Amino acid sequence: MSMTLEQASNVARRLGLDEHGLSIDSVSGGDTCQATRLRCSDATVFVKSASLQQAGLLSSEADGLQALAESGCVRVPKALGRGQFEVGEGAWLALEALELRPRDEVADRRLGQQLAALHACTGEQFGWRRNNYIGRMPQSNRPNSDWAVFFREQRLRPQIERLLTRFPERKLAPDAERVLARWSSICADHKPPPALLHGDLWAGNAASLADQQPVVYDPAVHFGDGECDLAMADLFGGFSRTFFAAYEQARPLPEGWQRRRAFYQLYHLLNHANLFAGAYVARVATELARLAR
Repeated sequence: MSMTLEQASNVARRLGLDEHGLSIDSVSGGDTCQATRLRCSDATVFVKSASLQQAGLLSSEADGLQALAESGCVRVPKALGRGQFEVGEGAWLALEALELRPRDEVADRRLGQQLAALHACTGEQFGWRRNNYIGRMPQSNRPNSDWAVFFREQRLRPQIERLLTRFPERKLAPDAERVLARWSSICADHKPPPALLHGDLWAGNAASLADQQPVVYDPAVHFGDGECDLAMADLFGGFSRTFFAAYEQARPLPEGWQRRRAFYQLYHLLNHANLFAGAYVARVATELARLAR
């Protein structure tokens, strides 16, 4: 939803900003919320807005950014406040406005090191203190002490069931069931610590400041296998070899990570197929057939 000048004035007042010279500029690029740069005489902030029905997206993002910030391991935009508009319907989340630029080799090396440090922050169980979202898709985070079971039941199965319901003509159920069984088999002896994850670490969610300090945003935070963040970073490209080498130097990957990576990437492919359909459905069908063998 587009923010009006009156709504922007409401946000500025809630944040304690000087409304003199208030202006707003739409920011392109997001597919879940409307993004606006709000300029006041004393500050500029980045504001995301959504319908009340989608307000959970904003509260989940604020929660995830807070968790990442509190880890002290990675740089994220500061969450400045959130609420509902006083005029018109909708919810908003105000974030620190950062001047972001593409990452270079230096930023990627630092990000690899920082991600390894983030994954050293561990919890008692896999999951999270609340459910959240992966993109626009709800993501269940019911805690579980068994990683193989958590990933199968809280990640793969819900996405598979959505896809089977939406595209019954593709007849994907037999391969899907074999994939779930195969995951349980290959992961039976894999016992990773519950690492704090960004959760949606594709190249569009990582940038750099002018001093080459990496910044990450739009998280889907939970405690999981640290390999999951690396799998997502590898899925669509955009991260240099320097990033992966810096991570592995700080936190070497355990045996079998190549086989597990395919399943971790399948989760995100399933999510894209459920969100965007099109060629992603065919790609998921191919992956299910391959992993079922």
